[in-house]
Amino acid sequence: MDLFDFMRENTMDKESPLASRLRPVTLDEVVGQQHIIGKDKLLYRAIKADKLGSVIFYGPPGTGKTTLAKVIANTTSADFKQINATVAGKKDMEEIVKEAKDSLGMFGKKTILFVDEIHRFNKGQQDYLLPFVEDGTLTLIGATTENPYFEVNGALLSRSRVFELKPLEREDIRELIRRAVYDKDKGMGVYNAVIDEEAMNFLADVANGDARAALNAVELGVMTTERDPADGKIHIDIDVAQECIQKRVVRYDKDGDNHYDTISAFIKSMRGSDPDAAVYYLARMLYAGEDMKFIARRIMICAAEDVGNADPQALLRRRNGSACRRLRLFFPRPSPMWPLLPRAMRPAMRSLTHWRQ
Repeated sequence: MDLFDFMRENTMDKESPLASRLRPVTLDEVVGQQHIIGKDKLLYRAIKADKLGSVIFYGPPGTGKTTLAKVIANTTSADFKQINATVAGKKDMEEIVKEAKDSLGMFGKKTILFVDEIHRFNKGQQDYLLPFVEDGTLTLIGATTENPYFEVNGALLSRSRVFELKPLEREDIRELIRRAVYDKDKGMGVYNAVIDEEAMNFLADVANGDARAALNAVELGVMTTERDPADGKIHIDIDVAQECIQKRVVRYDKDGDNHYDTISAFIKSMRGSDPDAAVYYLARMLYAGEDMKFIARRIMICAAEDVGNADPQALLRRRNGSACRRLRLFFPRPSPMWPLLPRAMRPAMRSLTHWRQ
Protein backbone atom coordinates (compact mmCIF):
# COMPACT_ATOMS: atom_id res chain seq x y z
CA MET A 1 0.00 0.00 0.00
CA ASP A 2 1.44 3.37 -1.01
CA LEU A 3 0.69 6.79 0.48
CA PHE A 4 -2.13 7.48 -1.99
CA ASP A 5 -3.88 4.18 -1.16
CA PHE A 6 -3.57 4.97 2.55
CA MET A 7 -5.06 8.44 2.12
CA ARG A 8 -7.85 7.11 -0.07
CA GLU A 9 -8.83 4.48 2.52
CA ASN A 10 -8.82 7.06 5.30
CA THR A 11 -11.00 9.37 3.24
CA MET A 12 -13.42 6.57 2.38
CA ASP A 13 -13.76 5.65 6.06
CA LYS A 14 -14.83 9.21 6.84
CA GLU A 15 -16.86 10.06 3.74
CA SER A 16 -18.58 6.76 2.98
CA PRO A 17 -22.39 6.64 3.45
CA LEU A 18 -23.75 6.09 6.93
CA ALA A 19 -25.08 2.65 5.98
CA SER A 20 -21.53 1.59 5.12
CA ARG A 21 -19.88 3.10 8.19
CA LEU A 22 -22.44 1.51 10.49
CA ARG A 23 -21.78 -2.06 9.32
CA PRO A 24 -21.23 -4.42 12.28
CA VAL A 25 -17.85 -6.04 12.83
CA THR A 26 -18.95 -9.12 14.77
CA LEU A 27 -21.93 -11.45 14.61
CA ASP A 28 -23.22 -10.21 17.93
CA GLU A 29 -23.63 -6.71 16.47
CA VAL A 30 -25.77 -7.88 13.55
CA VAL A 31 -29.43 -6.86 13.77
CA GLY A 32 -32.13 -9.16 12.42
CA GLN A 33 -31.93 -12.39 10.38
CA GLN A 34 -32.14 -14.51 13.51
CA HIS A 35 -33.61 -17.36 11.47
CA ILE A 36 -30.13 -17.97 9.98
CA ILE A 37 -27.68 -16.35 12.43
CA GLY A 38 -29.36 -17.11 15.74
CA LYS A 39 -26.95 -18.66 18.25
CA ASP A 40 -28.36 -22.13 17.67
CA LYS A 41 -28.32 -21.88 13.87
CA LEU A 42 -25.93 -23.55 11.41
CA LEU A 43 -24.56 -20.35 9.87
CA TYR A 44 -23.77 -18.83 13.28
CA ARG A 45 -21.90 -21.97 14.38
CA ALA A 46 -20.01 -22.22 11.08
CA ILE A 47 -18.83 -18.60 11.22
CA LYS A 48 -17.85 -18.85 14.89
CA ALA A 49 -15.89 -22.06 14.25
CA ASP A 50 -14.33 -20.60 11.08
CA LYS A 51 -15.52 -23.66 9.15
CA LEU A 52 -17.70 -21.94 6.59
CA GLY A 53 -18.28 -23.68 3.28
CA SER A 54 -19.42 -22.04 0.06
CA VAL A 55 -22.68 -20.12 0.57
CA ILE A 56 -25.00 -17.84 -1.39
CA PHE A 57 -26.92 -15.09 0.38
CA TYR A 58 -30.19 -14.28 -1.34
CA GLY A 59 -32.61 -11.53 -0.36
CA PRO A 60 -33.99 -8.04 -1.04
CA PRO A 61 -31.73 -4.97 -0.94
CA GLY A 62 -30.79 -3.61 2.46
CA THR A 63 -31.23 -6.86 4.40
CA GLY A 64 -27.58 -7.54 5.28
CA LYS A 65 -26.03 -9.73 2.58
CA THR A 66 -22.86 -7.66 2.25
CA THR A 67 -22.86 -7.06 6.00
CA LEU A 68 -22.69 -10.79 6.71
CA ALA A 69 -19.84 -11.14 4.22
CA LYS A 70 -17.95 -8.33 5.98
CA VAL A 71 -18.51 -10.00 9.36
CA ILE A 72 -17.07 -13.22 7.96
CA ALA A 73 -14.08 -11.24 6.66
CA ASN A 74 -13.47 -9.88 10.15
CA THR A 75 -13.74 -13.25 11.91
CA THR A 76 -12.07 -15.71 9.54
CA SER A 77 -8.41 -16.65 9.51
CA ALA A 78 -8.56 -17.20 5.74
CA ASP A 79 -7.60 -14.60 3.15
CA PHE A 80 -10.69 -12.63 2.15
CA LYS A 81 -11.09 -11.29 -1.39
CA GLN A 82 -14.02 -9.27 -2.67
CA ILE A 83 -15.18 -8.47 -6.19
CA ASN A 84 -18.36 -7.05 -7.65
CA ALA A 85 -19.79 -8.93 -10.61
CA THR A 86 -20.99 -5.69 -12.21
CA VAL A 87 -17.40 -4.57 -12.92
CA ALA A 88 -15.20 -7.66 -12.45
CA GLY A 89 -14.24 -10.02 -15.25
CA LYS A 90 -12.40 -13.28 -15.84
CA LYS A 91 -9.01 -11.57 -15.55
CA ASP A 92 -9.82 -10.45 -12.01
CA MET A 93 -10.84 -13.98 -11.06
CA GLU A 94 -7.67 -15.42 -12.60
CA GLU A 95 -5.52 -13.16 -10.41
CA ILE A 96 -7.46 -14.14 -7.29
CA VAL A 97 -7.19 -17.86 -8.13
CA LYS A 98 -3.42 -17.52 -8.62
CA GLU A 99 -3.06 -15.77 -5.25
CA ALA A 100 -5.29 -18.39 -3.62
CA LYS A 101 -3.17 -21.24 -4.98
CA ASP A 102 0.04 -19.56 -3.77
CA SER A 103 -1.43 -18.88 -0.32
CA LEU A 104 -2.67 -22.46 0.02
CA GLY A 105 0.58 -23.98 -1.26
CA MET A 106 3.06 -21.85 0.69
CA PHE A 107 1.20 -21.09 3.90
CA GLY A 108 -1.65 -23.62 3.99
CA LYS A 109 -4.08 -20.70 4.16
CA LYS A 110 -7.48 -20.85 2.50
CA THR A 111 -9.07 -18.03 0.50
CA ILE A 112 -12.66 -16.83 0.71
CA LEU A 113 -13.96 -15.06 -2.38
CA PHE A 114 -16.99 -12.80 -1.93
CA VAL A 115 -18.80 -12.09 -5.20
CA ASP A 116 -21.38 -9.33 -4.80
CA GLU A 117 -24.25 -9.34 -7.34
CA ILE A 118 -23.17 -12.80 -8.47
CA HIS A 119 -26.21 -13.07 -10.75
CA ARG A 120 -24.50 -10.51 -13.04
CA PHE A 121 -21.85 -13.08 -14.00
CA ASN A 122 -22.63 -14.89 -17.23
CA LYS A 123 -22.55 -18.67 -17.51
CA GLY A 124 -18.92 -18.75 -18.63
CA GLN A 125 -17.75 -16.61 -15.72
CA GLN A 126 -19.66 -18.73 -13.22
CA ASP A 127 -18.33 -21.94 -14.80
CA TYR A 128 -14.77 -20.66 -14.38
CA LEU A 129 -15.18 -20.76 -10.60
CA LEU A 130 -16.46 -24.35 -10.51
CA PRO A 131 -13.18 -26.36 -10.39
CA PHE A 132 -11.64 -24.08 -7.77
CA VAL A 133 -14.71 -24.24 -5.55
CA GLU A 134 -14.77 -28.00 -6.11
CA ASP A 135 -11.14 -28.62 -5.04
CA GLY A 136 -11.22 -26.16 -2.14
CA THR A 137 -8.91 -23.55 -3.63
CA LEU A 138 -11.70 -21.03 -3.09
CA THR A 139 -14.56 -20.82 -0.64
CA LEU A 140 -17.29 -18.89 -2.43
CA ILE A 141 -19.66 -16.40 -0.85
CA GLY A 142 -22.18 -15.05 -3.34
CA ALA A 143 -24.73 -12.30 -2.77
CA THR A 144 -27.72 -11.72 -5.01
CA THR A 145 -31.08 -9.99 -5.00
CA GLU A 146 -32.33 -12.36 -7.72
CA ASN A 147 -33.56 -15.91 -7.25
CA PRO A 148 -30.33 -17.97 -7.32
CA TYR A 149 -32.18 -21.05 -8.56
CA PHE A 150 -32.77 -19.16 -11.81
CA GLU A 151 -29.71 -16.89 -12.02
CA VAL A 152 -26.87 -19.08 -10.70
CA ASN A 153 -25.58 -22.19 -12.44
CA GLY A 154 -26.97 -25.42 -11.05
CA ALA A 155 -23.48 -26.90 -10.73
CA LEU A 156 -22.37 -23.95 -8.59
CA LEU A 157 -25.54 -24.17 -6.51
CA SER A 158 -24.93 -27.85 -5.80
CA ARG A 159 -21.57 -26.90 -4.29
CA SER A 160 -23.05 -24.13 -2.13
CA ARG A 161 -25.66 -23.71 0.55
CA VAL A 162 -28.31 -21.03 -0.09
CA PHE A 163 -29.38 -18.80 2.80
CA GLU A 164 -32.39 -16.56 2.22
CA LEU A 165 -32.39 -13.22 4.04
CA LYS A 166 -35.76 -11.69 4.83
CA PRO A 167 -36.78 -8.01 5.06
CA LEU A 168 -35.88 -6.63 8.46
CA GLU A 169 -38.59 -6.32 11.07
CA ARG A 170 -39.83 -2.91 12.17
CA GLU A 171 -38.09 -3.16 15.55
CA ASP A 172 -34.83 -4.12 13.83
CA ILE A 173 -34.98 -0.94 11.74
CA ARG A 174 -35.71 1.10 14.89
CA GLU A 175 -32.61 -0.32 16.56
CA LEU A 176 -30.46 0.61 13.56
CA ILE A 177 -31.92 4.12 13.52
CA ARG A 178 -31.05 4.54 17.21
CA ARG A 179 -27.49 3.43 16.50
CA ALA A 180 -27.26 5.77 13.54
CA VAL A 181 -28.40 8.83 15.51
CA TYR A 182 -26.64 8.26 18.83
CA ASP A 183 -23.50 6.19 18.08
CA LYS A 184 -20.54 8.60 18.28
CA ASP A 185 -17.98 6.19 16.84
CA LYS A 186 -19.63 5.02 13.63
CA GLY A 187 -22.95 6.87 13.56
CA MET A 188 -24.03 10.52 13.66
CA GLY A 189 -23.69 10.92 17.43
CA VAL A 190 -21.05 13.66 17.17
CA TYR A 191 -23.66 15.92 15.54
CA ASN A 192 -25.67 15.99 18.79
CA ALA A 193 -28.94 15.01 17.10
CA VAL A 194 -32.13 13.58 18.57
CA ILE A 195 -34.99 11.82 16.84
CA ASP A 196 -38.64 11.74 17.90
CA GLU A 197 -40.38 8.43 18.47
CA GLU A 198 -42.96 9.36 15.85
CA ALA A 199 -40.24 10.07 13.29
CA MET A 200 -38.43 6.85 14.16
CA ASN A 201 -41.61 4.81 13.78
CA PHE A 202 -42.37 6.50 10.46
CA LEU A 203 -38.92 5.75 9.01
CA ALA A 204 -38.98 2.17 10.28
CA ASP A 205 -42.37 1.63 8.67
CA VAL A 206 -41.75 3.36 5.35
CA ALA A 207 -38.37 1.67 4.86
CA ASN A 208 -40.33 -1.58 4.44
CA GLY A 209 -37.55 -3.82 5.72
CA ASP A 210 -34.74 -2.02 3.86
CA ALA A 211 -32.18 -0.84 6.43
CA ARG A 212 -30.21 1.15 3.86
CA ALA A 213 -33.23 3.27 2.94
CA ALA A 214 -33.85 4.18 6.60
CA LEU A 215 -30.19 4.97 7.31
CA ASN A 216 -29.86 7.12 4.20
CA ALA A 217 -32.90 9.11 5.33
CA VAL A 218 -31.41 9.58 8.81
CA GLU A 219 -28.10 10.76 7.37
CA LEU A 220 -29.83 13.22 5.05
CA GLY A 221 -31.96 14.55 7.89
CA VAL A 222 -29.03 15.11 10.25
CA MET A 223 -26.82 16.70 7.60
CA THR A 224 -29.45 19.14 6.29
CA THR A 225 -31.44 20.14 9.40
CA GLU A 226 -30.46 23.30 11.26
CA ARG A 227 -29.82 23.21 15.00
CA ASP A 228 -32.46 24.41 17.41
CA PRO A 229 -31.18 27.70 18.93
CA ALA A 230 -32.83 26.81 22.24
CA ASP A 231 -30.78 23.70 23.03
CA GLY A 232 -28.23 23.55 20.19
CA LYS A 233 -29.44 20.12 19.03
CA ILE A 234 -30.59 18.83 15.66
CA HIS A 235 -34.17 17.61 16.01
CA ILE A 236 -35.39 14.95 13.58
CA ASP A 237 -39.17 15.15 13.80
CA ILE A 238 -41.92 13.68 11.66
CA ASP A 239 -41.81 16.56 9.18
CA VAL A 240 -38.07 16.12 8.59
CA ALA A 241 -38.48 12.36 8.29
CA GLN A 242 -41.23 12.71 5.70
CA GLU A 243 -39.06 15.03 3.61
CA CYS A 244 -36.09 12.67 3.73
CA ILE A 245 -37.93 9.57 2.54
CA GLN A 246 -40.83 10.79 0.46
CA LYS A 247 -41.94 7.54 -1.13
CA ARG A 248 -42.41 4.17 0.46
CA VAL A 249 -39.95 1.47 -0.56
CA VAL A 250 -41.95 -1.19 -2.41
CA ARG A 251 -40.32 -4.49 -3.28
CA TYR A 252 -40.91 -4.74 -6.99
CA ASP A 253 -38.73 -5.52 -10.00
CA LYS A 254 -39.36 -5.25 -13.69
CA ASP A 255 -38.33 -8.73 -14.76
CA GLY A 256 -37.91 -10.71 -11.54
CA ASP A 257 -40.04 -12.72 -9.15
CA ASN A 258 -41.99 -9.80 -7.67
CA HIS A 259 -43.06 -8.66 -11.14
CA TYR A 260 -44.61 -12.01 -12.08
CA ASP A 261 -45.87 -12.85 -8.59
CA THR A 262 -47.81 -9.58 -8.42
CA ILE A 263 -49.39 -9.81 -11.87
CA SER A 264 -50.27 -13.46 -11.18
CA ALA A 265 -51.96 -12.48 -7.92
CA PHE A 266 -53.81 -9.71 -9.79
CA ILE A 267 -55.15 -12.14 -12.40
CA LYS A 268 -56.14 -14.72 -9.78
CA SER A 269 -57.96 -12.02 -7.80
CA MET A 270 -60.04 -11.07 -10.83
CA ARG A 271 -60.66 -14.72 -11.67
CA GLY A 272 -61.73 -15.40 -8.09
CA SER A 273 -64.07 -12.37 -8.02
CA ASP A 274 -62.12 -10.70 -5.18
CA PRO A 275 -62.38 -6.96 -5.99
CA ASP A 276 -60.46 -5.80 -2.91
CA ALA A 277 -57.44 -7.94 -3.75
CA ALA A 278 -57.60 -7.01 -7.45
CA VAL A 279 -57.63 -3.29 -6.66
CA TYR A 280 -54.76 -3.71 -4.17
CA TYR A 281 -52.49 -5.54 -6.63
CA LEU A 282 -53.39 -3.08 -9.39
CA ALA A 283 -52.46 -0.18 -7.09
CA ARG A 284 -49.23 -1.94 -6.13
CA MET A 285 -48.15 -2.28 -9.76
CA LEU A 286 -49.05 1.31 -10.62
CA TYR A 287 -47.30 2.63 -7.52
CA ALA A 288 -44.12 0.74 -8.46
CA GLY A 289 -44.20 2.21 -11.99
CA GLU A 290 -45.29 -0.86 -13.94
CA ASP A 291 -45.93 -0.34 -17.65
CA MET A 292 -49.68 0.23 -18.07
CA LYS A 293 -49.64 -1.51 -21.46
CA PHE A 294 -48.42 -4.68 -19.74
CA ILE A 295 -51.27 -4.48 -17.21
CA ALA A 296 -53.76 -3.79 -20.02
CA ARG A 297 -52.61 -6.86 -21.95
CA ARG A 298 -53.10 -9.09 -18.92
CA ILE A 299 -56.57 -7.64 -18.29
CA MET A 300 -57.44 -8.36 -21.91
CA ILE A 301 -56.24 -11.94 -21.56
CA CYS A 302 -58.41 -12.38 -18.47
CA ALA A 303 -61.37 -10.77 -20.22
CA ALA A 304 -61.00 -13.05 -23.24
CA GLU A 305 -60.26 -16.32 -21.43
CA ASP A 306 -62.27 -16.01 -18.21
CA VAL A 307 -64.89 -13.28 -18.38
CA GLY A 308 -65.55 -14.10 -22.02
CA ASN A 309 -66.89 -17.51 -21.07
CA ALA A 310 -69.72 -15.85 -19.13
CA ASP A 311 -70.19 -12.77 -21.28
CA PRO A 312 -68.74 -12.95 -24.84
CA GLN A 313 -69.49 -9.23 -25.32
CA ALA A 314 -67.24 -8.17 -22.45
CA LEU A 315 -64.29 -7.62 -24.78
CA LEU A 316 -64.77 -5.82 -28.10
CA ARG A 317 -61.90 -5.18 -30.46
CA ARG A 318 -61.81 -2.01 -32.47
CA ARG A 319 -61.49 -2.41 -36.21
CA ASN A 320 -58.00 -2.10 -37.73
CA GLY A 321 -56.30 -1.94 -34.33
CA SER A 322 -53.76 -4.67 -33.65
CA ALA A 323 -51.69 -2.88 -31.02
CA CYS A 324 -52.65 -3.04 -27.39
CA ARG A 325 -52.98 0.73 -27.19
CA ARG A 326 -55.77 0.57 -29.81
CA LEU A 327 -57.83 -1.91 -27.86
CA ARG A 328 -60.57 -0.88 -25.46
CA LEU A 329 -62.19 -2.85 -22.68
CA PHE A 330 -65.83 -2.02 -22.12
CA PHE A 331 -69.24 -3.56 -21.56
CA PRO A 332 -72.13 -2.90 -24.00
CA ARG A 333 -73.87 -0.73 -21.41
CA PRO A 334 -72.42 1.23 -18.48
CA SER A 335 -71.73 -0.97 -15.48
CA PRO A 336 -72.79 0.21 -12.02
CA MET A 337 -69.30 -0.75 -10.81
CA TRP A 338 -67.39 1.84 -12.92
CA PRO A 339 -68.01 4.86 -10.61
CA LEU A 340 -66.63 2.84 -7.69
CA LEU A 341 -63.19 2.28 -9.26
CA PRO A 342 -61.66 5.72 -8.48
CA ARG A 343 -63.09 5.56 -4.97
CA ALA A 344 -61.50 2.13 -4.49
CA MET A 345 -58.10 3.09 -5.92
CA ARG A 346 -57.52 6.07 -3.64
CA PRO A 347 -57.48 4.08 -0.36
CA ALA A 348 -55.52 1.29 -2.06
CA MET A 349 -52.78 3.75 -3.05
CA ARG A 350 -52.80 5.23 0.44
CA SER A 351 -52.36 1.78 1.95
CA LEU A 352 -49.13 1.33 0.00
CA THR A 353 -47.68 4.45 1.60
CA HIS A 354 -48.65 3.53 5.17
CA TRP A 355 -48.72 -0.25 5.51
CA ARG A 356 -45.85 -2.70 5.32
CA GLN A 357 -45.91 -4.82 2.17
